[in-house]
Amino acid sequence: MITSTAFAGKKYAILGLARSGMAVLDALLASGAEVVAWDNQSEVRDSVKDRVAISDLMETDLSDCEAIVVSPGVPLNSHPIVQKAEQDGVPVIGDIELFAQARASLPDHKVVGITGTNGKSTTTALLTHMLESNGKAALMGGNIGLPIMSQEPLPAGGIYVLELSSYQIDLTQSLDCDVAILINISPDHLDRYDSFDHYAASKARLFDMMTSDHTAIISGVDEKSQMVLGLLRQDGRIYDIVDLSAAEGTGQENWPSLQGPHNLQNAIVAASASAALGLNEMQIRDALASFRGLPHRMERVAEANGVLFLNDSKATNPASTGPALGAYSKIHWILGGLAKDDNLDDCTPYFGNVVKAYTIGEAAAMFEELLAPHVAVEPCEMMLTAVQRAAANARSGDVVLLSPACASFDQFKDFEARGKCFTSCVNSVIEKNQIGTANREAM
Repeated sequence: MITSTAFAGKKYAILGLARSGMAVLDALLASGAEVVAWDNQSEVRDSVKDRVAISDLMETDLSDCEAIVVSPGVPLNSHPIVQKAEQDGVPVIGDIELFAQARASLPDHKVVGITGTNGKSTTTALLTHMLESNGKAALMGGNIGLPIMSQEPLPAGGIYVLELSSYQIDLTQSLDCDVAILINISPDHLDRYDSFDHYAASKARLFDMMTSDHTAIISGVDEKSQMVLGLLRQDGRIYDIVDLSAAEGTGQENWPSLQGPHNLQNAIVAASASAALGLNEMQIRDALASFRGLPHRMERVAEANGVLFLNDSKATNPASTGPALGAYSKIHWILGGLAKDDNLDDCTPYFGNVVKAYTIGEAAAMFEELLAPHVAVEPCEMMLTAVQRAAANARSGDVVLLSPACASFDQFKDFEARGKCFTSCVNSVIEKNQIGTANREAM
């Protein structure tokens, strides 16, 4: 785990003892800090009561604490811990800020911070793959993989690649990234912010924490990303600003796990960051070709009878689903869930690629109404029904794509569970040879 003398002899409060909270607890204790903690689940509290003080933070004087460490899931716009922290004069931070404070105790290293509404995870994993496949010591953390404080420190010369959500940036004050990346900004998580502008400002704070000799990379063509780019240039504090909004890439046909316009953008961003970190063009292109992608992100589940099945369960809003539809023609599109938007505007340019749409979940009726004037729609309600019907209608050369454009919480625990359900259903229809049956029956 990551430890630091910066925490020794100080007292910290931890709210929430899920994965990141437990990692913080372990790291602080190992660093010689005193900890008071609270979790709403009694069994979780009982599991650590012999190691730390257990106390409801809302009923505890926290004025002697160095900070209150909360998980990114705590809504700062509504949770009473924020007012309590102000009352006791204590900052509210997250595990990324603890990592930033621990950096002085780590072997010489660099940090890459990657934010944006869509594409963060793929870009983070791709950049880590590029570095590792070319002999660089690297690990990814933040909003992906293991909590950063639970990971073993890298040796000298290592590179930490952090995926950073707006929630994590909100809880961070001193993360000086050697390379800071903004991929794009589209409306999301607006229940946590007063407006879209405030959400965009949260993303932009990643650059506010940088020192002037480090590299800022911005790739989004959207209005908010371009606004951030303009403000950085106007401010003049950061010397090395890389604008990728008009960049073009070649060779995508050789990158099987990076298809579609969104993955081309991710590849261009990761390549630019790799170049800033010392890789050459040949090293970058070889790594693009060997990258195998992430689960639930345009994941190639199977190919049978000439039909390709893709799991893009991570596409939880229309802005991330749109480019997925642009990656292939002849798509049987499974969508639906708990809607974040009342429109599919980001998907509209790609409707011509859709053979038929199959709707599931709470948003099904709304999506059926939106799609009916443009594409054939088949209401399915459940995942298995959607996969069975899509597979039955598919012909050789077609793609069955789960890209829900919705959150998963109406029918599934999370997007991972939804993707696993899709994969299980695909395996079932392949095993039963149900692909193309509608076409065979029509002959």
